[in-house]
Amino acid sequence: MTADGERAAGTLHGLVEERARRAPAAVAVRCGGQELTYGELVGRAGRLAAVLAERGLAPGGRAAVALGRGTEVYVALLAVLTAGAAFVPLEPTAPDALLRHVLADAAPDVVVTEERHRVRLADAGGAPLVCVDTAAPARAPFEPPEVTAADLACVFYTSGSTGLPLGALIEHRNLLAAYEGWREVYGLTAEDRILQTASLEFDVFTADWVRALGTGATLVVTPFNLTLDRAADLGALPALVAAERITVLELNVRTARRLTALLARTGGRLPGVRLLTVGAEKWYLDEQLGLQRLLGGEARVLNVYGLAEATVDSTWFDARGTAAAEGAERVSLVGRPFPGTRVYVLGPNGTPAKQGMTGEVAIAGAGLARGYLNRPADTARRFVRADFDPDGRVLLTGDLGVLRADGVLEFTARAATVVGPLGAERPTGVLARVRAAVHAEGALRGHPAVREAAVVYVEPVPGRRRLVGYAVTDPAVYGADGWSLSQYLERKLRGRPVPAAVVTLRELPRTRAGKLDRAALPLPAPPEHAAPRSAKAGGRSGGKGGGKAGGRRSGDAGFTGGCAAVVCVLVFAFAAWAMTFALFPGSTDLTGVPSPYRGFFQLLYLCENLAFGAGIVYLTIGFEAVLRLGRPFGLSVLTHLAIAWLLVNWWPQDNLYRLTRATDWPRETAMVFAFNVPLMLAALVLVRFVLWRPPAGKE
Repeated sequence: MTADGERAAGTLHGLVEERARRAPAAVAVRCGGQELTYGELVGRAGRLAAVLAERGLAPGGRAAVALGRGTEVYVALLAVLTAGAAFVPLEPTAPDALLRHVLADAAPDVVVTEERHRVRLADAGGAPLVCVDTAAPARAPFEPPEVTAADLACVFYTSGSTGLPLGALIEHRNLLAAYEGWREVYGLTAEDRILQTASLEFDVFTADWVRALGTGATLVVTPFNLTLDRAADLGALPALVAAERITVLELNVRTARRLTALLARTGGRLPGVRLLTVGAEKWYLDEQLGLQRLLGGEARVLNVYGLAEATVDSTWFDARGTAAAEGAERVSLVGRPFPGTRVYVLGPNGTPAKQGMTGEVAIAGAGLARGYLNRPADTARRFVRADFDPDGRVLLTGDLGVLRADGVLEFTARAATVVGPLGAERPTGVLARVRAAVHAEGALRGHPAVREAAVVYVEPVPGRRRLVGYAVTDPAVYGADGWSLSQYLERKLRGRPVPAAVVTLRELPRTRAGKLDRAALPLPAPPEHAAPRSAKAGGRSGGKGGGKAGGRRSGDAGFTGGCAAVVCVLVFAFAAWAMTFALFPGSTDLTGVPSPYRGFFQLLYLCENLAFGAGIVYLTIGFEAVLRLGRPFGLSVLTHLAIAWLLVNWWPQDNLYRLTRATDWPRETAMVFAFNVPLMLAALVLVRFVLWRPPAGKE
């Protein structure tokens, strides 16, 4: 095989060069009035690669590519690969802090940009700048270096455990493996016209052009930025899709929801679209089925799931043929792995869990990144050894999921979004809290006034974690205020944790990638200010006095629950009193004890019985209250048991002591170790629980 043939088989730019050899006149990229054929694209990329090599970009190096929307960005990306280097996609309009962090962390040999961004990028980093619109041609002939499939192709910057973006190291073979999976599942051909709506800095941007240019299809770039420009007119999208004869496109969840609302309101369609994929956030089955109905049966609407560290997409779910079963608004099905990818759901011990069990999602296969640039600790934390996988290496996603009996993966939640930074705690350690939030979110989405919902744990006061709901509502529907939604959840979530408040918003806050911005969620009003004035005055809840945040009513519901708890304590206390006569006959015999001491002992016996009753009730219903305090799951379990033991312990202990002779040393010793030592340990557990603080840097 020739050198060109080897490169075409083993590198990303070689794959595009092969498409150019087969059809040089075919249109590769379109953006507005600009257009590049495959021949022009590859030719210009080769000439720019020569310029970059003269400016210091050597094989194995890195080049930041910071260009706006248009055709030149694809020339630059291919030029960097042709020069034997890896590209670092960088949105030139990103905030200064993000630009400085990426340029400092990636330490590129050159920055490829254009004159209008020169000053800003020069201030953000010290690497030489090559402006594609003013750079002079190379002076010397350029011979492309040999590149292998194991060489680095790009560095995707994605959020990490430290809160700073981390650079995931993606090799040529990772992108080629992902391309083969997309080509097979999506049925890509050279006749496709693939729309690109994403911005340069996001991994799906690279996925779009790899899918298109690797297949020989036409990549059509939207002149407007639907990801970063919140004011972009979505109404222009259907017209663009029709005019450009688009057949394939991918959207993030936020844009897909806006598109669904637009098509439902206008009765519009996306003619010619055969495949629409949606990803980057939790997308519910009812939303997927709704968009499928609007587009018609000939279009495929897929829910895709993946991470940048696993080369963008790992699983997919096709909604066609799926019935709109009850509860569709509560589940997100992300389906089965792409070819070459393996997906596991891991239990607490780090091995694959049984079907139907919730656990942490782990990804393995040919698309797995090498690790993180300059972050060995984070690499070791996320990319771990796994004996159960053929490659012996998996990526821990931080997401929770369930592998159903039919083999379909159900996405539960991103644990850090629900409970905040996890620190050293694995997602399975916060499983109970995440489940509570997921159930509440599903119930909140079921309200007819709610268009979008999120339920997360927040800390209005340091160390005090509360479950809070956030809802984007339709004000025209009755019961759209926070108080009414809280009362609705009280009825729907019987026996499950209920959010302390529901905050209504015009729109959920979003990150640059369009995902839920947990840090920007507003804190709810204090409980004493949450009830509408009409409710406080005895009027019907949800009246005109309703505020934006509605807490659970501390009147009727709190009084009823408190009365029920008191009744249960009394029932169990009576049971303890009755069992005393059956199990410990004579232990409460006060014959011969003079007054007033007899009354003191009778009061003591009553308190022991009541403590026993309180301990049993707390053991049954108190665990969620301990979890809400935000300590690690294992410590919360031990604390719950310790408190229950401190309450229950006195009844059997004192009864046995009263029936034991002072000189019965074997029995005295056994009781000391059976009762007193656990009391000391329980006290130590409580001290640890009270003094616990998050690890440094994880607050």
